[in-house]
Amino acid sequence: MKVDLLIKNGKVVTPEATYDAAVAISGGKFVGLISGKELPEADEVYDASGKYVLPGLIDCHVHFREPGVTYKEDFQTGSLAAACGGITTVVDMPNVNPATSTVEAFNLKLDAAEDHSYVDFGIYAVILQENINDLIPLRDAGVVGYKIFLGATVGNIPAPDDGMMYDAMKVVASTGLRIGFHAENNEIINHRVKQYKGQGIMDPKIWAEARPAVAEADAIAKLIRFSEYTGVKVHIYHMSSKEGVELVRAAKEKGIDITAESGPHYLLTDVSLSDKVGSMLKMNPPVRYKEDSEKLWEGLNDGTVEAIATDHSPHTMEEKDKNIWDAIPGFCGVETSVPLMLTAVNEGRMTLNQYVKVASEGPAKIWNMYPQKGSLNIGTDADLTIVDMERTGEIKAEELHSKNKVTPFDGFKVKGMPVCTIVRGKFVMKDSEIVGKPGHGTIVKPAK
Repeated sequence: MKVDLLIKNGKVVTPEATYDAAVAISGGKFVGLISGKELPEADEVYDASGKYVLPGLIDCHVHFREPGVTYKEDFQTGSLAAACGGITTVVDMPNVNPATSTVEAFNLKLDAAEDHSYVDFGIYAVILQENINDLIPLRDAGVVGYKIFLGATVGNIPAPDDGMMYDAMKVVASTGLRIGFHAENNEIINHRVKQYKGQGIMDPKIWAEARPAVAEADAIAKLIRFSEYTGVKVHIYHMSSKEGVELVRAAKEKGIDITAESGPHYLLTDVSLSDKVGSMLKMNPPVRYKEDSEKLWEGLNDGTVEAIATDHSPHTMEEKDKNIWDAIPGFCGVETSVPLMLTAVNEGRMTLNQYVKVASEGPAKIWNMYPQKGSLNIGTDADLTIVDMERTGEIKAEELHSKNKVTPFDGFKVKGMPVCTIVRGKFVMKDSEIVGKPGHGTIVKPAK
């Protein structure tokens, strides 16, 4: 048998094990994991000696801003950043213009993404007060899931009222898909922001108090109760607090189908970084305190938190370099996540196997893309991220590939970096150089 591509001499890493094997790929699919010296002929052979071969890594929370807000980012620049960061699949958020609330708006985003994306992508739809009749057609069009914004966010997407949210949750339960929530109590936030802003407080650390943990905890508790009554699968985006971890863990123990993600900024930093980077760290929900990051690590390692996701949300420097009240929340993440988290692996915060579970398998399972994505199963999409755990470097904002390059991680030293990104059997990044073309990426629809 002759194959299209053979990856040899690397150590293959799954959530369960690390072992020596060659990976054989043909027609964009995995056709073999081969131990021993008898290897098939191949049109192309890549020697991964000294490197680790991971199932393609997934960022299930990105804002590529297309259509409508493309001065911040677009699918070409965002997906290029993803490929350079070792990410093979992204899932894009719906707070664009027009918002992804109808099949027509879905198709606008799909056309842009298929023309320009370097990597594969899924698409979320947003649930609004007035689009309950669009939810089933959006499922049929191919969204991997839905989103409800409960906290104020960029784009000013309004939340449905509780009655409409309850009805929408019942509709989505019938589809088998999942609803993800930006889970914050907006009334608490509005009250606290007005209070602190009125006092003239300008210390950037105040953002953690202006959007306090109780706002996240209250929203998560309500969603858990609504899930009990509707049977819908729910997901907590960008979970930031120790209270959130405790609530999600307890809900899982009751048998509720709830999943959660957190991001490198919540795990690897705390609010004190604001003393150095100011409003560059501003994000919704905010980066909180050391006790929150420790509890999130605990949740990541015990299965309460199933995914690492970045909330990649670029803005211009002009939009970010303001006082804490006027700066827009959000920053780049899709290109920096993998080296930051591999550094944490090298530091012993988690194993490489655990990282694969939360950066590949977990996101794929949450959003109904498994095993097409997030696995090395024979016959599934041949997505791979090859990493060098000994390679060192420094995150430099000016070297990022996003259209706007704001990051609070500028200057962070890293050990462990992605060197190859393979999407459906094709190198998009090879030995740290982009070799793929925009338009290679294709939509990932949920598994039946």
